[in-house]
Amino acid sequence: MDTQELTELFRASFPFWDRLSDIDRETFLNSSQNVYFEKGTNIHNGNECTGVILIKSGSLRLYILSDEGKEITLYRLFSGDLCIFSASCVLDTITFDVFVDSEENSECVVVGGCAYEDVSRRLPEVKIFTLEAALSRFSDVMWVMQQILFMSMDKRLAIFLLDEISKTGGDTVRLTHEQIAKYMGSAREVVSRMLKYFSSEGIVEVSRSSGIKILDKKRLRALTV
Repeated sequence: MDTQELTELFRASFPFWDRLSDIDRETFLNSSQNVYFEKGTNIHNGNECTGVILIKSGSLRLYILSDEGKEITLYRLFSGDLCIFSASCVLDTITFDVFVDSEENSECVVVGGCAYEDVSRRLPEVKIFTLEAALSRFSDVMWVMQQILFMSMDKRLAIFLLDEISKTGGDTVRLTHEQIAKYMGSAREVVSRMLKYFSSEGIVEVSRSSGIKILDKKRLRALTV
């Protein structure tokens, strides 16, 4: 990725870019690298300071781990999104460990954590942007916590399936029961049992080869109310 292309990406991603000094822009550019992550790669492991990740293509999954090792997905990021929780050194007030995996083959630009931290500590506009970017994601995190703590499993699964087909534009969710359970912070057996119930009610059709086909969106939506 040449300097001009990288500059345009930063200008589109960072609203403070044009207000940086030439030296600070150079710091960003020199500390950044274009990285290709294969599906399933762990990109950020807990409290390390990987840096700020810009997703050019593919998708990433952010999650936390319970003491027992169960994963709870917080949210997912797609092309054009920015991951700020991977730069934990910039967010002093974040005391929990966030993990980031590449959900599919993904091309990203990673801005080095130390360089980003240096500029952030000196320039208020960079610090403000960073905090606002983190804060904007807390609504996603609170939504996940609300589902886990207060919603029944059938409602949570209905919401998940509808969200998935809205992203793909089709009527089939091509994820395994294990993957769905991981994303929802549940157990595979629980997901399988609920899908079996949905299938018996004619809401979905479950197939090992083709995934989960939504047959009755109206009834699925009714479960989310």
